[in-house]
Amino acid sequence: MQQSAVNAIGKSSKFSGSDIGFAAGIVIILTVLFLPVPSFVLDMGLSFSIAFSVLILMVALWIQRPLDFSAFPTVLLIATMLRLSLNIATTRVILTHGDEGYTAAGHVIHGFSQFVMGGDFVIGLVVFAILIIVNFLVITKGATRIAEVGARFTLDAIPGKQMAIDADLSSGLIDEKQAQVRRRELEEESSFFGSMDGASKFVRGDAVAGLIITAVNIFGGIVIGVTRHGMDISQAADVFTKLSVGDGLVTQIPALIVSLAAGLLVSKGGTRGSTEKAVFGQLGGYPKALFVASVLLAVLGLMPGLPAFPFLTIAALLAGIGFSIPRRLQRQAEEEQALKAQADAIAEKEESQSVKASLEKPAIELTLGKQLATRLLPHQTELANRVAKMRRKFATDFGFVIPEIEVTDDYKTPPKSYQIKLHGTVVASYEMRIGDVLVMLGEKPAPNLPGEEVREPAFGMRAFATSETFRSELAREGYMAVDNLSVLLTHLSEVLRNNLAQLLSYKDMRILLERLGPEYRKLLEEICPAHLSYSGLQSVLKLLLAERVSICNLDQILEAIAEIAPHVRRAELIVEHVRMRMSQQICGDLSDNGVLNVLRLGSHWDLVFHQALKRDSKGEIVEFDIDPRELEKFGTEATNAIRKHMEKGERFVLITSPEARPYVRMIIERLFATLPVLSHAEIARGVEVKTLGTISD
Repeated sequence: MQQSAVNAIGKSSKFSGSDIGFAAGIVIILTVLFLPVPSFVLDMGLSFSIAFSVLILMVALWIQRPLDFSAFPTVLLIATMLRLSLNIATTRVILTHGDEGYTAAGHVIHGFSQFVMGGDFVIGLVVFAILIIVNFLVITKGATRIAEVGARFTLDAIPGKQMAIDADLSSGLIDEKQAQVRRRELEEESSFFGSMDGASKFVRGDAVAGLIITAVNIFGGIVIGVTRHGMDISQAADVFTKLSVGDGLVTQIPALIVSLAAGLLVSKGGTRGSTEKAVFGQLGGYPKALFVASVLLAVLGLMPGLPAFPFLTIAALLAGIGFSIPRRLQRQAEEEQALKAQADAIAEKEESQSVKASLEKPAIELTLGKQLATRLLPHQTELANRVAKMRRKFATDFGFVIPEIEVTDDYKTPPKSYQIKLHGTVVASYEMRIGDVLVMLGEKPAPNLPGEEVREPAFGMRAFATSETFRSELAREGYMAVDNLSVLLTHLSEVLRNNLAQLLSYKDMRILLERLGPEYRKLLEEICPAHLSYSGLQSVLKLLLAERVSICNLDQILEAIAEIAPHVRRAELIVEHVRMRMSQQICGDLSDNGVLNVLRLGSHWDLVFHQALKRDSKGEIVEFDIDPRELEKFGTEATNAIRKHMEKGERFVLITSPEARPYVRMIIERLFATLPVLSHAEIARGVEVKTLGTISD
């Protein structure tokens, strides 16, 4: 309890002078309603009322959006109460001391009665009536209607806006902090327009009260002047009417200013920016409209009987503005573009120097040694064009766009070598014989020229390296020479084909899915996430690409997945079903002139793999258990048989049973990564099959 008391005392001691002054000001306004006020104090109060009204109008003009002046209803109530209290105070002074003359109620009221009315109270009455009509029937009525409609529409839109905020939060477009800020803005918006709906009634009531108080001052003053002070009726009417109308003008002018501020505030709506920017920006955004208005005014100025000077002057002014606007907009656009370019350059520089940038690795990077870079980078345009063609071909062949290929030179790379990196990891490298050309030999003998027999990097085939000066001799002997750049790009292409699965990111997959037609999007909604997650779908596509199966026919792949996904969860089993459904495409890509060359396992190895598949009580494969000695023997025999046909330059596939295919592929890909392995079920109908032999009988 003692600690609570201490905290309360501490908080009370921290009151600033502003809150005490504000409370004192409210008390003074209430005091003026009941206590007599000297005329000089009235002059100060009326001057402050005018200044306060002008301040409110200026703030309403310069705010960026209505919510930036959310305290307006409170300010409006205080300003209205201030004017009414001063009006009551001046009424008391006029009725009490009106017989003393025109300055009885202070010099401000006297000054307005002389300046605005011109010394004639009839003029003052007319001006006062016009101000009342403008304020009450025009500005206040329109602002009240806008406030009512704005409040109604704002309150009706709250549920939808809240749902939109929740949806953006759920989709990850905004975080929790941003959602809290938007919810707070929504609450402030609903409270503001609701308050403005009620606050607009203050302005209407103030106008009515001003009219009633002025009428009471006039008639009450005449009665008091005649009955209490012995004044003539004409003298009393002149003095009290001038004082009452002057008081009404002093009160109605600030009321009109505040009404205008309220109208500007509620009519601003959803327009952002200060009022002058919003008005001039939109009115001045159409130079043709200014030219048409200028022509119309010029025609009116040339009409007989109308003054030419004002019309032609304004026409010239509008034409000049319309002519200057496009140039000004162009300069602004250039300045904004320059600022944006400068900001982007700074951001790029900061990002390149940041720790985060150093942690990011390009998906595909080709690193050249210094000597090799000196040889190839002068042909950078040709290199860029051929790399672009390679990416387009990959997109056509495999159904997705591989990432950008970043070419760099690095002193850490051996001078004559290059390295191919995927996600920062070196997956292939080769030492180039700079200035030499490679001749693919196959089964041909080496040419009788100075050089050395080597292995080309892409396929490991026999090749002969010799100087470029012997290119013509090689052509005469029937050999095709390949330059350094072609060797490098062929190796790069083959490495990318062997690593397609690593290049398909989750982002790339979502881009492919967004390009689907509406029917297949509905099919996708049935599959994901009810039967298969999006990451599971990515795994299926990666497994297909890992064996160089194109995913161009994504709609056919989705149909196959939809058939099997409700029954099977494992991506490997789903892929086997998809491959069978895509057998026509697979065989078409692997056949040679309509003929599919196959190499079979043989009965012995078919039996070995069949016995290695362990099943559960439901007959499903749960384990692959093969004797290591059999595995080693299979690797030796498969290598001999496959290499014999590869050296002949034949294009063929390995055939096995559907159940054993994934496991045979797992073994073969470590020996011959590019050799396709198909099952008997994946051979499409109508495909001509030619058997080249078997691995073992």
